[in-house]
Amino acid sequence: MDRISPLHDELLLKILSFLPTTKDVMATMVLSKRWQPLWMMVPRLVYDDTSYQNVGYGSFRRFVDRSLLFHKAPALETLRFKVTQTSGVGDIPLWTRAAEKHALRELYIEIHSSSIASPAVLPRSLYAGCRMLVIFVDAASPISFPILKILELKSVKYPGDEFVKRFLSNCPVLEDLVVEQCPGDNVTVFTVRVPSLESLYLEKSPDRDMNDAEGFVIDAPSLKYLGITDTIGGFCVIENEMPNIVKAKVEADYKCVSNILGSITSVKCLHLCLRYSKDVYPVGSVFHRLVHLKICTCEPEWLNVFIPLLRNSPKLKYLKLKQSHTAPDRPHPCWIEPNSIPECLLTSLETLEWDNYEGAEEDKEVATFILRNGNCLKNVAVFSSTSIDSDEKLEMIKDLSYWPRRSPACYLTFD
Repeated sequence: MDRISPLHDELLLKILSFLPTTKDVMATMVLSKRWQPLWMMVPRLVYDDTSYQNVGYGSFRRFVDRSLLFHKAPALETLRFKVTQTSGVGDIPLWTRAAEKHALRELYIEIHSSSIASPAVLPRSLYAGCRMLVIFVDAASPISFPILKILELKSVKYPGDEFVKRFLSNCPVLEDLVVEQCPGDNVTVFTVRVPSLESLYLEKSPDRDMNDAEGFVIDAPSLKYLGITDTIGGFCVIENEMPNIVKAKVEADYKCVSNILGSITSVKCLHLCLRYSKDVYPVGSVFHRLVHLKICTCEPEWLNVFIPLLRNSPKLKYLKLKQSHTAPDRPHPCWIEPNSIPECLLTSLETLEWDNYEGAEEDKEVATFILRNGNCLKNVAVFSSTSIDSDEKLEMIKDLSYWPRRSPACYLTFD
């Protein structure tokens, strides 16, 4: 007995929206007469030409043309194209204009190019025909997008630095921006000056050549989330403070990050993985809202930023130390016990996690200091490094059992 067909159209359309592609949606017409007209009302169209490789691009083009012609949904929430470079990128503007009668809100264009040296180029006419977009992936012309809110620029080549500035300045209500710079993208300094921006993620491909003259410039006073992944060096300049920042993740090889840290002191959740940590802490900065801190212990200088952060984060509740990256034969940091006990240890810190704990003397001293002074500690979890054998683990467990704990409620686990 068919228990699905009697359902209301709204629910059936919701089910059809979860199918991978429009081709799969249209295949449901063979189920019964009840299903034949439903595909024309689905608010999500996904076209993937990879399933047409054996029959040729012409068949794919005809399929898209006909399905858009017969589509009757009053509001089209999503239109997605997944095409190869050889499949006629020039057809996309025509298709998007055909979809505009449905009040198109989201457009995704995923182009699989076989060569970085000969990238696919989207026609300028595409942007003139897409006035209703809220989400857009890719860019090639400085045309205004007055209601664009979400933008992803992945492996895009630009005419140059000035183009990036002009393009982003023509997105007056942009809220979410993701940038992944690829080798040879023609941009030396990627500038983001967007007053409305709330979420920003910047990443440089590790395949790019190391160049200290390359970097990011950020002016986004409304930012709530900041993510930076740049392991090839360079710089990042933040021109104004970001008082609304809630979460930040910085994984970078910058020799100076004091400008970044000094601009995000309002952050609540902070994740740092810094290759250079000497003299990077901005003097006088207090992270008065920070409650969740994660620091990578891969580099020998990590204590240089950890101790000032611990001292200047009076509300810290959760602390995680983790060796995220392999660093063979790295020198151990020099632990110098602070002259005074950080306020967070006495009044707020509740949880300590240490991943890939190696049991070095400096590690023991750091952990012992926290446990000896952690007045509010409730949970301490230590996870040993995978390079530690069973005998070493046994010795660590014995050692941990003797660690002094100031908090009587502290529960310590070791794995």
